[in-house]
Amino acid sequence: MHVAFDGLPPDPFAGDPYDPALSLDEAGPEEHEELTAAEREEVVADLADLAVYQALLEHRGIRGILVDCADCGEQHFHEWNLLRASLQQLLDEGQMRPHEPAFDPDPDHYVTWEYCRGFADASLGED
Repeated sequence: MHVAFDGLPPDPFAGDPYDPALSLDEAGPEEHEELTAAEREEVVADLADLAVYQALLEHRGIRGILVDCADCGEQHFHEWNLLRASLQQLLDEGQMRPHEPAFDPDPDHYVTWEYCRGFADASLGED
């Protein structure tokens, strides 16, 4: 499933002449390493898993995935569609663009990737 670019949140600085990211353009386009074949397979598998997790958990009130960020030490809350769009962008462009964090998320509505995997395994009877 391909998520269109317009499925991503709008750029809050679009059209702003004082956009701090404009200075990045002066350095030229960033070079990003292409994903290896193994990395591409992992992202494709993550997208497939994400679809299963959403199908199993969304109707139970789970809104997405909770990630404990090793870089900043905080928890990040990713709604299903935003995470799908980010993974698709990684697959298409080799990078994920920054995005706005969830606004005042209720941690009770988010679970970890590991929880999703365990729930799916138990629900689908996989070993």
